[in-house]
Parts: sequence; structure tokens; C-alpha cells
Amino acid sequence: MFPALPSPRSTGARTARTSPAALAGAVAAGAALVLTTGCGILAPGQNGDMPDDINVTSPLMQEGQPLPAAYTCEGASEGASADGGEQEAQEASSPPLSWSGLPDEAGSIALVVDDPQVAQVFWVVYDLDPQLVELRQNSVPADAKQGQNSQGVAEYGAPCPEPEASYEYRFTVYALANPLDLPEGASLDAALDAIADQAVARGSLVTTNAG
Repeated sequence: MFPALPSPRSTGARTARTSPAALAGAVAAGAALVLTTGCGILAPGQNGDMPDDINVTSPLMQEGQPLPAAYTCEGASEGASADGGEQEAQEASSPPLSWSGLPDEAGSIALVVDDPQVAQVFWVVYDLDPQLVELRQNSVPADAKQGQNSQGVAEYGAPCPEPEASYEYRFTVYALANPLDLPEGASLDAALDAIADQAVARGSLVTTNAG
């Protein structure tokens, strides 16, 4: 039986075009990701001491299949305002996820969504209740926290793949020994370091893009 979910809040994913400054920041954050996590906190199977026992699934995504457009920047559409005036950019949704197989010693859960090929992180969520078994679409529990992604924003940053290119999008759930001693909006390197220190098990759902 699923535990009661705390009141969710929107993930607030925006799909504004990336500015050159933000892109440079994303590259720097990607480099920091590699430096602070070595070969592997975000790469299941590369760390022999880290069990890959957590089973991550989604009712709307499948392993090895393209990430649905609703969860990329293509999922954001522009529509006319109610008075027929300026158009307003709509938000892309974060996908629903479910997991099972957490170890008994888990004191907290974290989620990292990334593209390992370009070392870019789209979403970091931590301090999820270890009794929780799912995240609903476009929301996180009120008592959880979101860290900054590679663009320096504490929200789900919908991937924007280039046409004809190939990408992987990993949704990795980490069982942590304890909650992280971090505030809402913690920097990417601080959040990844803390997850690396506390992680005791993990599991990933890996999708692609249709390019």
C-alpha cells in the first residue's frame, strides 16, 4: 500500500532558450560534476561498492526508449493569452517515477536526472522520505528539496536535444544513509558531493532521444 504523499509543489520547469552565459555555466557545472564525483556517482555499474538494486520505473517512460516530448523542451508550447495579446511560454513537465528495492538502512532518497555523455544535470531532488515510492508528474513533495541543475536553477530543466544528435537521459534514484544537511537550492557540486557521501544503493531508468 502506498504511503500518503505530502502536499506536492510544482517542479516549475521552464523552457526559455539557453543564453550563452547560461550555456557556459552549464559547461562549468558539467566539469564540476566530473571532478566532484569522479567516474562514477552518476554511473551505475562503475562503482563496485555501490549496489544497483533499486528498480526505477515510470508509467509514461520505458527503458531504452525515447524520452516523451512532454518532458523535453518540445513539451512546452506557446499559446495566446486569454485577451488575445502576447503569447506566454508554457512549462514542460517533469515525468512521474516509481521505485522499489530500497535497502532497509535507507534514511533518505535522492534523485538525479542527467545526460552522462555531456555531463549535464537536469534535475536534483533530495531529502525524499525513504517511505516514498513515487514522484508524481510535475511535482515534488513539500518536504523534499531541489538542488541546482547545470543551468544553476533549482528545478526540473527540460532537456533540449539538438536535431539529429543522440543523447541518453538517466533518472537515477539513490538510497542515502541519512538526509542531506543542505538547504533548498544547494549548488550542484555541493548536492552531488553530499549524495556521493551518503549513497548506499542506486538504480536508474535510462531513456534516449528520438534524434
